Amino acid sequence: MQMNLVKWSRIRSPWVFHFNAGGCNGCDIEILASLMPRYDIERFGMILRGSPRHADVMLVTGTVTRQIIPRLKRIYEQIPDPKFTLAIGNCACSGGVFQQCYNVHEGADKAIPVDVYIPGCPPRPQAIIDGAVKLLQKISKS
Repeated sequence: MQMNLVKWSRIRSPWVFHFNAGGCNGCDIEILASLMPRYDIERFGMILRGSPRHADVMLVTGTVTRQIIPRLKRIYEQIPDPKFTLAIGNCACSGGVFQQCYNVHEGADKAIPVDVYIPGCPPRPQAIIDGAVKLLQKISKS
């Protein structure tokens, strides 16, 4: 009974933490647009949190470089289990235009596990909402 309640609350109210690995901030602006009343991702219960210790989902944007990988891993480990990750934008998914540079790892999945990829440069708020819904469906099936 208690497990069903925990699963239900995790699906109805996934709190998210945004990690910007660096870049042009185009994806960050689209995340903020998806939080605004026009698109309102909060209708799915997704609330932006300022601390990874209070979050269930990590939103990763920007290019993952060699310098940022230890910080990304450390913050990912601070999120309590079970944790989920969304890679938002081409840079977080595959390295984007910086792919194959000497200091860039091709995507966040080289450092941490990623559950849902949302490609685009920058992705539209509708795509971010679609990725969030796919993550919620994935959580409900597990």
